[in-house]
Amino acid sequence: MGESDRFQDYKTKKQRFTLGHPDNALMWLFAFNVIFFLILATIKLAIAVNDNSANVFFTQVVNWFSLPASLGKFSNRYWTILTYMFSDTELVRAISNMLWLWVFGDILQNLTGNKKLIPIYLYGGIVGALFFIIATYLIPTNRAIIDSANLLGANASIMAVSVAATRIAYNYRFFKHIRGGIPIWVLTFIYIFIDIADVATAPAAQALSHIGGAFAGFLFITLLQNKIDASIWMNKSYDWFINVFNPNKKYPRTAIKNRVHYNVPKANLYNKILNVTEDKIDQILDKINQKGYNSLTKEEKDILKKASED
Repeated sequence: MGESDRFQDYKTKKQRFTLGHPDNALMWLFAFNVIFFLILATIKLAIAVNDNSANVFFTQVVNWFSLPASLGKFSNRYWTILTYMFSDTELVRAISNMLWLWVFGDILQNLTGNKKLIPIYLYGGIVGALFFIIATYLIPTNRAIIDSANLLGANASIMAVSVAATRIAYNYRFFKHIRGGIPIWVLTFIYIFIDIADVATAPAAQALSHIGGAFAGFLFITLLQNKIDASIWMNKSYDWFINVFNPNKKYPRTAIKNRVHYNVPKANLYNKILNVTEDKIDQILDKINQKGYNSLTKEEKDILKKASED
C-alpha cells in the first residue's frame, strides 16, 4: 500500500464530506453544470408553455450554448467552446455525468489539490471540441451534415477527468472490503464503454470528441509527472483577475527566521519527535485539499502515515 492509499484510507475515516467548501473546485464544477442545466430547462419550459414547440427551443436557444461543427458558425459563436461543456438538455444524462464527475473528480482533487481539477476539465472540453470539429470535416460527409452538427454536454471533459484520475492513481481501489476492492481502471473502462455506447448511433465525430477529452487528461498527467504543470497559466490568470478587483489584496511576507535560519544549507539543530494531534492532521488535510498529496513534506507524510496506523 502506497502513501497515497494511506491518505485515502485516513481521509475516508476522519474527514468530513466537504463538497460545499468555498475552495472546492469540484463544487464549482457541479455548480456551473447545474446552473446551466436549470437555465436551459427553464427556457425550455417557458417556450413549451407559450409556443408549444420543441423545435423553437433547439434551433433558437440551444444553438447559442452548443458547439457548432461548422467553422463559419463557430466564428460567430466562439464562446460555445466553453459553454457546451457545461450545458445539457437531458436530465438522465446530466445526472449520470455528475455522478461520474464526483467519482473521478474527488479522487483527482484529493491527490492533486484544488488547482488541477478545473484546468483538466477545461482542457478535456477544449481538446474534445477540436477533435469534434476536425473529425467532422475529415470524415466523408455532405455539407448539410456539417452545417447541422453540434456538440453539447460535459462528456469530453469528464472523460479527461476520469483518465487523469486513473493515470495518477491506478492502484486506487473502491469497496476494499470486497475481495480487496475494485481497481479504478476497471471502473474507468466501464465508464468509457457506457459513454461510447451512448453515442454509438451518433455521428463518429461525437465519439471522437470524447476520445479527445481522454487524450487531454492522459497528456496533462503525463506532463505533470515530468514536472510540467499545464495548469499554472490558468491559475495565475484567475488569481490576477480576482486580485484586480480586490483592494484588500495581501502580499505574502517571509518571516526573518525563515530567511536567516531555515534557508541555511544542511541545518539540523535537533531531531523532531512526531507529535500527531487532531489540529495538525486538519492542517495537513487542508494542505492536501489546496495543493494535493504530493505537496506534503516528508515530515507531514510521516505524520499522516502514523495517524492512519493508529
